Amino acid sequence: MSPFIHSLTMMLVLLNPFLLVVYLLDLIQELDQKTFSSILIRAGLISIGVFVFASLSGEYLFTHFLHAKFASFQVFGGIVFLIIGLRFVFQGTQAMRGLRGDPQHIAGAIAMPILIGPATISAAIISGENLGPVFGIINIFVAVAISILTILGLKKLHDFVAPKHEGLVERYVEIAGRVTALVVGTFSIEMILQGITSWMK
Repeated sequence: MSPFIHSLTMMLVLLNPFLLVVYLLDLIQELDQKTFSSILIRAGLISIGVFVFASLSGEYLFTHFLHAKFASFQVFGGIVFLIIGLRFVFQGTQAMRGLRGDPQHIAGAIAMPILIGPATISAAIISGENLGPVFGIINIFVAVAISILTILGLKKLHDFVAPKHEGLVERYVEIAGRVTALVVGTFSIEMILQGITSWMK
């Protein structure tokens, strides 16, 4: 596997549009396609900007500018995702509504922490180091574009299926939501442990 394909695959796995759909379900249900697309595209552009900056700056940003270890970023990010996972377990999709706020102000909240997180920023840094600045940026653009287009496609599929099979959609959301919360919670604990281990070394 070429370094570009490997980095692209890693970014797509971490962005995971099929997982993101569960987090954005309340917006998918409530907003029309045009409004949802506008919000999601703005969130994608914000994410691309952050990822490109991380890709170009690398770990230098943490060690020289912030004077902090990257491990500290991993621990904090793990705590953020753990809180999201716990709220999702107890409140379901309503948990994300409380974290994001009103729809007209949520593009940035979708970008952070749903799209932008310690794992995806780490992948952007690794992408820049392995591919160089030009191909690293191209890799980020392609990964985010595929994720956004996939989510928009799933939104259209939901709008087509939901009116006729509302019960089926609700059962899928309930199951997927619980699985998502377990995955996010497990991943957040792993991030915290990796950060602590790196910090201790």
